[in-house]
Amino acid sequence: MSYTTRTTRTVRTFYSDGRGPPKVETKTYTYGDDSGGSSVNGGFNIGGGGRRFQIRVGGGGQDGSDQPNYSAPAFSQRPQVIGRASRKEKKDPFSGVINQSYDEIKKRCQEEGCLFEDPEFEAEDSSIFFSRAPPRPFEWKRPHEICDNPVFIADGASRFDVQQGELGDCWLLAAIASLTVNQRLFAKVVPPDQSFEDGYCGLFRFHFWRQGEWVEVVVDDRLPTYYGQLTFMHSVDKNEFWSALLEKAYAKLEGSYESLKGGSTCEAMVDFTGGVSEFFDLRKAPPNLFSIMLKASQRGSLMGCSIDADPNQLEARLSNGLVMGHAYSITSVLLMDIETPSMSGKIPMVRVRNPWGNEAEWKGRWSDQSREWSLIPDSQKESMGLTFDDDGEFWMSFDDFSKNFEKLEICNLGPDSLEEDELDGKKRWEGHTENGEWIPRVNAGGCRNYLDTFWTNPQYRVTLTDPDDDDDDDLCTMLVGVLQKDRRKKRKEGLDMLTIGYVIYKIPDDTKEGPLPLNFFKYNASCAKSNNFINMREVCTRHKLPPGQYCIIPSTFEPHQEGNFLLRLYTEQCAHSHELDEETGIIEEQEIPPPTDEEQEQEQALKASFRRVAGDDMEIDAYELRDILNAVFTKEGSVEFVFDGFSLDTTRSMVAMHDGDLSGKLGFDEFKVLWADLRRWKGVFKEYDRDRSGNLSSYELRSALHASGFRLSNRTFSALVMRYSSKNGNIEFGDFILCAIRMKTMLASFRNIDVDNSGHAAFDLDTFIQTVMYS
Repeated sequence: MSYTTRTTRTVRTFYSDGRGPPKVETKTYTYGDDSGGSSVNGGFNIGGGGRRFQIRVGGGGQDGSDQPNYSAPAFSQRPQVIGRASRKEKKDPFSGVINQSYDEIKKRCQEEGCLFEDPEFEAEDSSIFFSRAPPRPFEWKRPHEICDNPVFIADGASRFDVQQGELGDCWLLAAIASLTVNQRLFAKVVPPDQSFEDGYCGLFRFHFWRQGEWVEVVVDDRLPTYYGQLTFMHSVDKNEFWSALLEKAYAKLEGSYESLKGGSTCEAMVDFTGGVSEFFDLRKAPPNLFSIMLKASQRGSLMGCSIDADPNQLEARLSNGLVMGHAYSITSVLLMDIETPSMSGKIPMVRVRNPWGNEAEWKGRWSDQSREWSLIPDSQKESMGLTFDDDGEFWMSFDDFSKNFEKLEICNLGPDSLEEDELDGKKRWEGHTENGEWIPRVNAGGCRNYLDTFWTNPQYRVTLTDPDDDDDDDLCTMLVGVLQKDRRKKRKEGLDMLTIGYVIYKIPDDTKEGPLPLNFFKYNASCAKSNNFINMREVCTRHKLPPGQYCIIPSTFEPHQEGNFLLRLYTEQCAHSHELDEETGIIEEQEIPPPTDEEQEQEQALKASFRRVAGDDMEIDAYELRDILNAVFTKEGSVEFVFDGFSLDTTRSMVAMHDGDLSGKLGFDEFKVLWADLRRWKGVFKEYDRDRSGNLSSYELRSALHASGFRLSNRTFSALVMRYSSKNGNIEFGDFILCAIRMKTMLASFRNIDVDNSGHAAFDLDTFIQTVMYS
């Protein structure tokens, strides 16, 4: 009896050049269970001088200085307040998984004489399915309950060991088959020093690259079975269990076995290696594709290929022996010597493996037993490891390969993937990694079609220094990958992949440090971009660019979408990268436009009100200040937008800004300085409140604060938006004024404590509380 369930995934591809409406291509892929397939750094640094006061929070590399070849900054655009539990700590779906210690668990199990039962991935139906009940009762069994003499790895692991079960994860199988070709990488993912004999306690461990770092995942060895047979991935040898346990560990990392249905081979390849994946449409292949594949093979890269699925038939078999909608792995690429009486030379060849591991193989030229092999010397056949078994592996000429397959995936290994003794003339990629986040209301600006918000997306500067050694056009190769985090894990929450991509702009030599402003994108075209915006885990494209400085902007297609991402850059020569940011500070002296007639009248009215209310001491408190200001600012026609008046909290902050002796009072001289600030800030607010609604959008806040003289780092700006905007992302006039007042107060307080301009301010507890609370 066979059981088959089917699931579908719709992939939306957006093609847009920023002009006019985007073009959308939608494809639906079907997968089956029985065969599957698819195609704070602590302290504040202060610099400055002259009239500009600057504060920098953490970070490095902003001055363009040399950085390590492979660095992963710990910061994201979302700040973290020291001493308070973060949302990530509370809700990280992986926290329980990655905090389990293999050594501690093993020691405890051995001391208590028990077999490990994993509380983070229990032997129950919810670990298999999250969207429905199981189609039949599964029984979880340990290997020694399935066979008499279980072994972890029998006679070494090879690409012929693994067979697919009833789960639609042939993409994972294809990646595992490619992984076994590189024994060092395989041993890193699947530690071989594990067995069912010495020290056995039902505990096994595996290592995966997860979103920028290697993590260890432990599992117990209880596996889903039906009538005593393994239900999902298994080895050809019935008593070998490394593949079944590897699949279980990967399912645990992603939340369930069902989460593994449907995917890209490169997705798993990346998780096994930490490499950067790229996709090629073989119908539009670059002319140097074989050179790219050959160099990738020499670098130890993992590769996969596929033919688009037939929407009317699940994994349809073609007359040439290939299967549509099925993931294959590429296990070798080489130039093969050929000699005949009339000619000699080299033929580009590709070795491909079907993860089914059976007779479903290529039937064309250079297939098993084809007459073309008679032209190849026996020594060449032996060096190639040529066999003619029904094992799912076959050779094709590159010409036939590129004509019969449609998609190619290459996982380029990172700079830490090859050891020194493995290089043997091979060259490593130079790699840089940047962590980022799209935060609604802050920097989730969407693609170039949404120009008013596009510029608020995270921006990264990359400097390409030298062209490739073998490039005749003096160009630099750069692989750019944008990987969205945690999305497969969150399927059970109803979340799917975001539609993501990126754009690259050339930065003029005279451009100042800091994020590029809106006007730059109005008048400058991009020089490169991702092939498309698509809802896959990672978007990666290969570019050839002249040496120079570039700005890379990763984004979602639609604005206001939340997500975390990892930006990875691979280059053949040394390069430098960092987030485009600016140092938090304030320009103390700014030109203030002369007052209008209306403002002069307001000033006279305010002064008269102040003298009338203040009395003999010529001082007022926050309550009196509120009444004086609101009498003027809420007067009909006094402002060109809706405003109900300043709150008591705002006027308290106005007093605190000038009240160094904690008197709770504001004198007339301080009142005049306050009025100058209010006049300038009101003018800025009017400039950016174009619809006269009395609100700024959170995306406009940065420009408004910049025009007010403030310079804000990305993380500081994120904190201000979270503090002063409404849930729909608007900032009212009163909140804008309160934000500006408190920024000015805190910057002045820090400067006054840091009397030596050392970049550090030492607060005792009372002074710290007074500074923070009385602002």
